Amino acid sequence: MKTLTVEMPLIAQCSVTQCAYNQDRNCRAKAITIGDSHHPGCDTFFTSPVHTRERSRTAGVGACKVSSCRYNDDLECTAEKIAVNQVAGDVRCTTYAPRAILTP
Repeated sequence: MKTLTVEMPLIAQCSVTQCAYNQDRNCRAKAITIGDSHHPGCDTFFTSPVHTRERSRTAGVGACKVSSCRYNDDLECTAEKIAVNQVAGDVRCTTYAPRAILTP
């Protein structure tokens, strides 16, 4: 198998234990995608009675589609690390922060 080494923000914490990629309150996906154009949800999240067996992998943010986030630069996350949590029934990136709006 060919491998690719890419620098990306780490998912430092994920409290969404019902996600198939969650092991020991950590995300074990290779990479996740965050959001649509407005909502910072975890697009990689899905529930399953079977969880990944991988326990050593540290996940990263592969793409971010939330253009209003201050950490989004050309659809890539520039935060050092992120957290994913359940908020009001939604699974989302809680590191999301809106861009500052400059007024003339």
